[in-house]
Amino acid sequence: MNREDFPMLNKDIIYFDNGATTLKPKCVIDSISDYYSNYSANAHRGDYKISQKVDSMYEGVREKIRNFINAKETSEIVFTNGCTDGINRVVFGYFKYKLKAGDEVLITESEHASNILPWFILEKSIGIKVKYIPLDSNYEVTVDNLSKVVNDNTKVISLAYVTNVIGDIRPIRDICEYAHKNNILVLVDGAQSIGHIKMDMMVDDIDFLCASAHKMYGPTGVGFLYGKYDLLNDMIPLEYGGGMNAMFLEDGYIELREVPVRFEAGTQNIAGIIGMGNAIDYINKIGLKNIIKYEHELKEYLVSELSKLDNIIIYNKDTIGNTVAFNIKDVFSQDTAMYLDKYNICVRAGNHCAKILNNVFNVNNTCRISLAFYNTKEEIDKLITVLKNSNNIYKEIL
Repeated sequence: MNREDFPMLNKDIIYFDNGATTLKPKCVIDSISDYYSNYSANAHRGDYKISQKVDSMYEGVREKIRNFINAKETSEIVFTNGCTDGINRVVFGYFKYKLKAGDEVLITESEHASNILPWFILEKSIGIKVKYIPLDSNYEVTVDNLSKVVNDNTKVISLAYVTNVIGDIRPIRDICEYAHKNNILVLVDGAQSIGHIKMDMMVDDIDFLCASAHKMYGPTGVGFLYGKYDLLNDMIPLEYGGGMNAMFLEDGYIELREVPVRFEAGTQNIAGIIGMGNAIDYINKIGLKNIIKYEHELKEYLVSELSKLDNIIIYNKDTIGNTVAFNIKDVFSQDTAMYLDKYNICVRAGNHCAKILNNVFNVNNTCRISLAFYNTKEEIDKLITVLKNSNNIYKEIL
């Protein structure tokens, strides 16, 4: 599906590591090159034509994101360095000043490190309590299990929309509805969901959402934070400098600019932001519904074919996301990845930045296949053939 748009796919590789980063279509690459080659001025700094073009392109991306996630206003979109940056801004710029000792934050053991470590730091610094929502037998979150650990001290629920190892799609709309009835705010890690499922801020009623462009066929080092306007307006910037202040005086008086500009100090990753906007255009051109349908078909085919192999353990065959975690029996996951690499098949191996998930899986490391719409059933067939012939794996990699 649209494989001809991706220069990396001309390199005789099978790329199954889309959860780490997606490949970039030529139109995204060209849009970045076009900025650097033809109008490489700063944003909101110049009174000349090419600078004004940059302003228009830069702010145009904010509108593209607003429309893509159905946010209410463009002022609710903040450009960031990526999902990790966005989560840290929310935790240390908002919740650090709203929570107190004894307040509880609910996460799960299947969260990415970026949605665990900031809360651990806040726990140590101000005395909040980090608690875990129990996962069901399919390693998924349910509102029923959530309700079992909510109490009067619960102030925040912080979850991935789609997890990066299990690949389960959380019922975020129902979770937000339940949370808001109990005066709880919801922070959503959208790294694995952006570009793969439809997210709707107005319908889901999410309070904060963070995402990375490189997970949605855009460039690395850029992303966005969505926050309801009133929440963002009450958030403290973590960086101070040019562009985000309205004025400052020699006596130390500072007056900040409006939301969202007050959170974008200094020169931003303009080329990356333009590339992110072009990635959204590209997804919209293909159609998110088409992507969702095709990736779901690929995932079902992959699980079906892997299940036919006696030497393969699948840890999440019943989830509906685009990720499959597996191991070859009695083979270390990194060894499997090295073996597959000999056949130009790229998979992720390890704990996938979800280091406490082994408490649930009872295994420290897995191989992960994460699919995108440019993957094919023929690529899966080649994977299966290579895995069938893995009896001599150590002879090949040693």
